[in-house]
Amino acid sequence: MTVSIVCSAALAQPLTRADAEARAGDLVALGRRLFFDPALSASGRQSCASCHDPRFAYGPPNDLSVQFGGRDLRRQGHRAAPSLRYLQKVPQFAEHFYDSEITGEDSADNGPTGGLTWDGRVDRGRDQARIPLLSPDEMANASPAEIVKKALAAKYGSELRRLSRGGVFATILEALEAFEQDEHEFYPYSSRYDAWLAGAASLTRSELRGLELFRNPEKGNCARCHPADRGANGTPPQFTDYAFAALGVPRNGEIRANADPAWFDLGLCGPDRTDFLNRPEYCGKFRTPTLRNVALRRAFFHNGVYHTLREAVAFYVQRDSKPIEPRFSDLPPQFWPNIETDRPFGVKTPVLSDDEIDSIVDFLGSLTDADARPVHAERDRSRSPAR
Repeated sequence: MTVSIVCSAALAQPLTRADAEARAGDLVALGRRLFFDPALSASGRQSCASCHDPRFAYGPPNDLSVQFGGRDLRRQGHRAAPSLRYLQKVPQFAEHFYDSEITGEDSADNGPTGGLTWDGRVDRGRDQARIPLLSPDEMANASPAEIVKKALAAKYGSELRRLSRGGVFATILEALEAFEQDEHEFYPYSSRYDAWLAGAASLTRSELRGLELFRNPEKGNCARCHPADRGANGTPPQFTDYAFAALGVPRNGEIRANADPAWFDLGLCGPDRTDFLNRPEYCGKFRTPTLRNVALRRAFFHNGVYHTLREAVAFYVQRDSKPIEPRFSDLPPQFWPNIETDRPFGVKTPVLSDDEIDSIVDFLGSLTDADARPVHAERDRSRSPAR
């Protein structure tokens, strides 16, 4: 039997405002059920939540560099799974981006900016949701029709039919987008740092020192790309400028694709994004992620090459002062001019001591949302005694 992905509701009359509001709430509820349903994958064992676990602020629940998927759950991707939190303010991708609230300057050109993925190739949540559903390395469905057949057979199938207006598959993507825009789940702004900004909490001495080092352009200079202050209109800091950067991180031998010495993940200029294949000035650049809930992660940077937050911070400090050989091994030499050189890079003497690195790590721990603090506390207890 052929399953149509179009619903007869396509011919329905426009909704009243009250009906539209009710449908919006119903879409969130439906999106939640879709998000946690492993039956939507080809394996029948992988849901969206498998890689984006709510206990970990909708980031990965393990220390794998990249996650496994496919029809047998044995296929490996080539990029670290990001958190799905705090994407609501990410601007649409633009090659020339101007925003004084982010840059602090009038008409400042941020260069390529925005988009919801590491390479910024989609702008809407529904388009992002489509990627894992159909990727052979993730949920591995062969077609939208395959997804629709499974969803309609689920317990929420009748609700999906009722809410569909134009197409069942389109409604699945719309519902996932609606759920991922739920304020409580995906942008609660409930960290201790948010409370500290509001005058309702305190930071430890080490955290305050870390914040100072984080902001200081002569030390960590982290706030250059990860703004830590409220916006001009009082909005909470997003801890990203949404721009793209080539950081020169080492090649990750844990990624199977890297066994081929000729294969490279070049971010903006491919292989997943194809519209900039002939833009060498973009090669090696990936979108700057938010640092909110970063202390929950165990795979850092686009290739998950580091597995502790301290290693990730130390990389910034020591990339050019204590270089790992071979240098810039995950980027062909012709693209090395794209690699960032602003401080803390480009100096022969580390700008931060080991103790100062620890303070920045402590500060970053204050960015963990309230619902994820039990996981953070457990991981904090297991931190290496060598830190």
